[in-house]
Amino acid sequence: MRTPLSVVIGAGGTGGHIYPGLALAEALRRADPDAVISFIGTERGLETTLIPAAGYRLHTVDMIPFDPALGAKRFLLPAALLRSGAQARSVLRTQKAQVVVGMGGYPSAPAIVGAKMAGLPSVIHESNAVPGRANQFAARLTEHLTVAFDGSRAHLSGGERARTVGMPIAASLAALDRPALREEARRAFGIPEGARRVVLFNGGSLGAARLTAAAVGLAARWRGRGDVHLLIKTGPAALAETRQKLIDAGAGPTGHPQGPGHSQGADTGAGPVAQAVPYLDRMDLAYAVADLVVCRAGSATIAELATTGVPAVLVPYPHAPGDHQTHNARVLSDAGAAHLVPDAETTADRLADIVDPLLADPARLAAMGRAADPGHHARAADLLAETVMRLAGQPTTTREFTS
Repeated sequence: MRTPLSVVIGAGGTGGHIYPGLALAEALRRADPDAVISFIGTERGLETTLIPAAGYRLHTVDMIPFDPALGAKRFLLPAALLRSGAQARSVLRTQKAQVVVGMGGYPSAPAIVGAKMAGLPSVIHESNAVPGRANQFAARLTEHLTVAFDGSRAHLSGGERARTVGMPIAASLAALDRPALREEARRAFGIPEGARRVVLFNGGSLGAARLTAAAVGLAARWRGRGDVHLLIKTGPAALAETRQKLIDAGAGPTGHPQGPGHSQGADTGAGPVAQAVPYLDRMDLAYAVADLVVCRAGSATIAELATTGVPAVLVPYPHAPGDHQTHNARVLSDAGAAHLVPDAETTADRLADIVDPLLADPARLAAMGRAADPGHHARAADLLAETVMRLAGQPTTTREFTS
């Protein structure tokens, strides 16, 4: 009898590492429904909620970030890596793991260290145009490297042998038909009938104060308009304050009944301009409803925008290591698929100058949507799953691909 495939994925911290890991897990389950998939992370990040909610087991280890801002505590990093690597090795033995995958971010490094200690094959996936510190370190411990963007290779040790597979994204986005889903999406979010254009403000997995403030200012500026609607994802912490600011500006709904899946916050009587929601658990609906997205430039977001063809205004997070979000954003802005606006310039007035002409020009929006190169992103989860299964000595069904 064939031994069930057992894979442990190191992913954590932010959604930009976790969601691609979940997309890979989904692809592995499609390829082998009997596969045993679990994750390694820490107690600090979003993995503590997102991974169990997706139906996968999370094993936690003691690890600290690869962050110079830790000051003197950064000297504890080698000891932390050894300790957490040993903890990960114990997990790998318990799970009878055959392959270990590191999706980047500091919680994934112990998984690769543990694989090295246990003598197991491992592969890393680098999602950003400029690799983070964790993967720069982990790349020295494995022969198998995959990247989302070609440009990442130059920044990785051994990058010349890396394969470009794209960014693993959820199957619901890889096959998204925006026009077919639009009416369902408008109903789900309670978009007013007269609002012909919808702008989605998406600050990432935790929200973004700068984007939220600009969105509220724009809603106040446009409070008399009925032809546009702003859908603002705030993150849970800023939800109540943002909703109150919208009400005070005369720009938002006064009631907030829950939408589908409890997270959309749809209100069919929503005010003329804007609504705030804590998070979005149906990104297919969010992209289907949006004519334009204003968002950060995490690698997962860039891949999703490129694949779904949604035009964007990108505001890179200014404190990202190596300014990698600016490099990510240029993948789309250089192609003409997005506008790039520095964080410090992101005000309601600046956005109005960019967004208003775009909303008035459907042909330009459509051209931006076509300009992005989707690359391998729609197939990335399956391509990475194929690499994992080959390392495990398992049969694969996807076709050979080139980097």
